[in-house]
Amino acid sequence: MPRTDEAEFWFNAVYSAVQEIPSGKVTSYGHIALLLGYPQRPRQVGICLKHLPSAQPGDYFHSGNVPWQRVINAKGMVSHREPGSAERQAEALREEGVEVEIDAMGEFYVDFGRFGWFPSVLPSEAGEEEEEEDV
Repeated sequence: MPRTDEAEFWFNAVYSAVQEIPSGKVTSYGHIALLLGYPQRPRQVGICLKHLPSAQPGDYFHSGNVPWQRVINAKGMVSHREPGSAERQAEALREEGVEVEIDAMGEFYVDFGRFGWFPSVLPSEAGEEEEEEDV
């Protein structure tokens, strides 16, 4: 089923925002939603990342250029989507230098105090905001 223009815009906005998360840092689904101006949509951010296509010729956004692994839940936990997905995400984060701890229940956690990325605006929009203040 094809996406509506509005849905396509949202997916692309999420993917573009996630591309701005620096290597070695993580943020939450809710923070991406907040940065996009829709703080009530953290689950929709997760849905977009769940449907991120694998690298295919012709795909502008894909798992090879959108660092999906850098987005975790608000508790600092790597969310389970399917069997083995949390382990894959934890390994991808470790490859970037993010320390991922495992609790007694086998859940994966990241310390937001050390590895969190929570800017008030996206870096790509920071210059725009400064220009507006100068006017």
